[in-house]
Amino acid sequence: QPQQLSTFALTLYQHRARVGGQEVRVDFWDTAGQERFRSMHASYYHQAHACIMVFDVQRKVTYKNLNSWYKELREFRPEIPCIVVANKIDADMKVTQKSFNFARKFSLPFYFVSAADGTNVVKLFNDAIRLAVAYKQHSGDFMDEVLRELE
Repeated sequence: QPQQLSTFALTLYQHRARVGGQEVRVDFWDTAGQERFRSMHASYYHQAHACIMVFDVQRKVTYKNLNSWYKELREFRPEIPCIVVANKIDADMKVTQKSFNFARKFSLPFYFVSAADGTNVVKLFNDAIRLAVAYKQHSGDFMDEVLRELE
């Protein structure tokens, strides 16, 4: 029996990765995406260099919520890379034959994953880290430049 774990609030993960021969420290902030935590989200965007927006293929409402989350993201971080992820494909692999227009509409990378069995999870995170590092190195965002000087 696969075990399903939900995120109930903010969960932080730290990871070290190598990108282009350079070691980088990555902080992942899992913000749950639940409406009751919406008022806390503004502070989460500070110093974000990429965003992974995940929806549950078994819960249509999570897909519908992508529009509002994306709008909010772009208010605070208009230029950072964003990836859209369809999770829980292990429940029904037929879902990978479906077309999800949200990512196409905004020209965003799209992944089918299963957090339960690990399908595409490593690739997703490696690609997200690579995009975040590239963004941070070439960002024209004034606050990013100030913070880079303070590091």
